[in-house]
Amino acid sequence: MMRSVSILILASLLPAAALAQGTKLWSTSRYDEMERSTNQGVAIRGDGRLEPGPLATPVYTSGGNYIWSLAADAKGVAYVGLGGTASGSAAVMRVTPDGKSTKIFSGKEIAVQALRLLPDGGVLVATSPDGKLYRVAPDGAGTPAILFDPAETAEKPKYIWDAVVIGKAVYVAAGAPAAVYRVDLSHGAPVSRLLFKTADQHIRTLLATPDGTLWAGSDGAGVIYKISTTQPDAKPFAIYAAPRREITALAIDPAGVVYAAGVGAKGAPSLPPLPVTGAVGVSITFVQPGSASAAGSNTLIPEGSEIYRIGADGLPSRFAALKDDVVYALGMHDGALLAATGNHGRIYKFDTHGNGAESLTDLVHLEAAQAMALAPVAGGVLVASSNSGKLFRVPDAPAPDAAFTSEVFDAQQFSRWGRPEVRSASPASFDLLVRGGNVPNPIDGWSDWKKVTPNEDSLAASGVPDARYIQWKAVLKPGGSLQGVALNYLPRNVAPVVDDVVVAPGARVAATAATTPNQTVQVTFPAANVAQAIGFVQDAGTQPLSAQKDRTGITIRWSAHDDNGDDLMFAVWYRGEGEQTWRLLKDRITDKFYSFDSVLLPDGVYTAKIVASDAPVHVDADTLTGERASGAFTIDTTPPVPGALVAKLQAGKIHAAFDAKDATSPIAHAEYAIDGGAWQYLEPAGHLSDSLAEHYDFTADLPKPEEKTGDHVIAIRVYDRFENMAAAKAVVHE
Repeated sequence: MMRSVSILILASLLPAAALAQGTKLWSTSRYDEMERSTNQGVAIRGDGRLEPGPLATPVYTSGGNYIWSLAADAKGVAYVGLGGTASGSAAVMRVTPDGKSTKIFSGKEIAVQALRLLPDGGVLVATSPDGKLYRVAPDGAGTPAILFDPAETAEKPKYIWDAVVIGKAVYVAAGAPAAVYRVDLSHGAPVSRLLFKTADQHIRTLLATPDGTLWAGSDGAGVIYKISTTQPDAKPFAIYAAPRREITALAIDPAGVVYAAGVGAKGAPSLPPLPVTGAVGVSITFVQPGSASAAGSNTLIPEGSEIYRIGADGLPSRFAALKDDVVYALGMHDGALLAATGNHGRIYKFDTHGNGAESLTDLVHLEAAQAMALAPVAGGVLVASSNSGKLFRVPDAPAPDAAFTSEVFDAQQFSRWGRPEVRSASPASFDLLVRGGNVPNPIDGWSDWKKVTPNEDSLAASGVPDARYIQWKAVLKPGGSLQGVALNYLPRNVAPVVDDVVVAPGARVAATAATTPNQTVQVTFPAANVAQAIGFVQDAGTQPLSAQKDRTGITIRWSAHDDNGDDLMFAVWYRGEGEQTWRLLKDRITDKFYSFDSVLLPDGVYTAKIVASDAPVHVDADTLTGERASGAFTIDTTPPVPGALVAKLQAGKIHAAFDAKDATSPIAHAEYAIDGGAWQYLEPAGHLSDSLAEHYDFTADLPKPEEKTGDHVIAIRVYDRFENMAAAKAVVHE
């Protein structure tokens, strides 16, 4: 009875996409496609529309990495709060509109975390950590006056994060622990008292409204509080617990709607702990705010940011979400909400009458990683940045020549470029230019920019060369807009490639193969050969192909790919050793394997060849083929021929000898049995069984007398390498 064994032939890697050859379209129209670009003075709307936008110009460069805070007076004079990574980095620079700078304050602390202007022209300077709140003259004259020292409070907070002015009082946001203090400036000497404290880590940001209401946002639980400063003994009211752990910024519009930015997921923070010692014998542990850590280390907060809207009636709602940005500052300007973000250095504008993506405009891309603070001035907005520390002016007027450059598109193949399709309210309000090349980087031997006519002539007619990579640029004129650009292209057809071929003699693919796990064999492509092809997506199918072990079956398995993603069909050819002509075995195969019966061919050594064709998706004139030959394999269905078996009784044992020959493959092994007993393995005379002819000479014990008397029968079986078997027997007389 033949034993059934399954053979596993692993599938090769198939292309991830099986798209037929033909004209294709590269389209750029959505916001997420547009924002992967470089632009100069172009605003990107949430629906993907491009419009001329402001162009940020540097006013002042600090020479360091961090600007943490910013304030500006009515004349456009800016006060810039600097910081660093070591004590003594805290400084304030006075920067005039023409860019001239003067240092008006320096401290032993690490950073100037907040700046505010007093009604009398003085500058409030809040430093951290272990800092103080100072009053500094606008020109830096005299010695800075200390208005508030956290070390003199019972709570002794380590950080001052923000400060606002309401009437003749300054309100200070502190952290580690979280608290808000009121500093009364109506008397000769400032008088401070604790306004309220929470169980949170920090109070990160403050907002003063025209009616004297103080808003505060915390870090840890992400709670937004409000408290009336005009009512004696008023208590803070927690108006909203945001889904995010840290409230980084607050702003209010003319209608009394408050906007708050939240970042970071709630739960156990991953930032390192900051030890702060309170009363003697008591140790309290706080963590740094995620936004401050992200700016200092120039890293992202993975969860991005959310902006919440709290209506005049106190109803909170989520207004917008920025999945890749950390909001560091919010501000109202010209009826719109501005958000300064990192770590891509962008300024976003939101229409407060809209909601979500439709209200968003990607307004400005800075030459810095983080936009940290905003300050409105006549005709525009000042923006302070970190990494690197700069001050930019963003005007209200759009740039006269706004240029938007798309990302580089890889067509995967050398391609012919056709007609550009453009959606625009006014086709004459922009110029469209295109360039192409055959290396990924445009500076390495690409064509020059070619002006093209949208929706009319092909790019080739405009002088854009056939190439693998392409890029477009739109130069917007005042009042112009552009909704989307799509480029038609036809990849040049390339021949399919057969990556590897393996032949498994003794295996036949069955519709339902019985698999015995502990008797499986894996027939795989050599790893080095499978990986030879470069630049194509390999096979995603890794499930093995089950084949039944069958002495007369042969299975051929191959891997192939087409860089155009074309559907393929295959033909199997063969030729014998020493022959010149290939003969067709089977064609028009869509699978990547073929099983056949070896008895169709005479015994001998053969080579198989697989020819892959992209004919299913091309006319005959355009069809291309690729081929690959297998290694040599042997077909042997004929059993060995045993010579005469000579056996005789000698010294109470059977001495036997015989020869065995095979025409195609070496003799693999032999075995014998006496009187129908168990088969015993038999070695040839030379011990090694490696030739087409072997001689056997051996002595075997007789059965025990009580088991057998008289004549004895000795039988032999001889196998070749392909398990073909021949048998013979002889009678031995006692």
